[in-house]
Amino acid sequence: MRAAADWKDFEVLDTSDGEKLERWGDVTLIRPDPQVLWKTPRGPEWDRADARYLRSSSGGGKWQNYRLKKEQWVIGYKDLRFRISPTGFKHTGLFPEQAVNWDWFRKTIGEAGRPVRVLNLFAYTGGATLACAAAGAAVCHVDASKGMVSWARENQRLSGLEDKPIRWIVDDCQKFVEREIRRGSLYDGIIMDPPSYGRGPGGEVWKLEDCVYDLVKLCAGALTEKPLFFAVNSYTTGLSPSVMEYILGATVGKKYGGATYSSEIGLPVKHSGMVLPCGSTALWYGGEKVSL
Repeated sequence: MRAAADWKDFEVLDTSDGEKLERWGDVTLIRPDPQVLWKTPRGPEWDRADARYLRSSSGGGKWQNYRLKKEQWVIGYKDLRFRISPTGFKHTGLFPEQAVNWDWFRKTIGEAGRPVRVLNLFAYTGGATLACAAAGAAVCHVDASKGMVSWARENQRLSGLEDKPIRWIVDDCQKFVEREIRRGSLYDGIIMDPPSYGRGPGGEVWKLEDCVYDLVKLCAGALTEKPLFFAVNSYTTGLSPSVMEYILGATVGKKYGGATYSSEIGLPVKHSGMVLPCGSTALWYGGEKVSL
């Protein structure tokens, strides 16, 4: 497992009985986490949390505000800055475990020795977008949510990256890729972080396990003749890292050669000294080995 261990403004303080206690800057939050199956004792720091997200038995949930006095604030990761704001869906606007991938993107782009164009699909609030742009890549950021794209643009401003070549697109990711292929607009790197469940162009419900192969195969058609990397993230419990790696090898790797790698990604837990699994990533790299 690769752990995002370089954070200063974020940390998982403890985990127990389906929940995690996190520090986001100077704010501590309790959020549900289905991976936390253990029921270890809780220390007094749990009682000092600023807010807690409570799930409803009928679906959804709400924040129980103990002492949180602000609706949003800013935290940093190295030279990047992000607005944090607890949302009605338990999220805060950032997945901090993805920092291990941001670092890899920056390293890979920085060592490429050539101009790099990156397509970031299902791009949320732009963590990967900003990391790639900071490394010198021209980035196309695509998300179906206008609000998330606006949030990402705010993070661009907070990070001082307004002068970087980022193209902001609000669109269905699959439709956009199909048009880019028809236009001959190709990319050296592709990042995709699709949701576990979604709706197709006709409103039909789809599960990632059922369509991930077709989606990766489609996106592989938007790569240049000498692509640099392809990354697939997943938070779907039924989709293992090895399965995603196999799909990358059977699509991108079959056409371009290169190397593949996959692993879980996670966050260090301060109290236990262990790592909380938070998702998984599969990588394809155009060189001989995925150097992490």
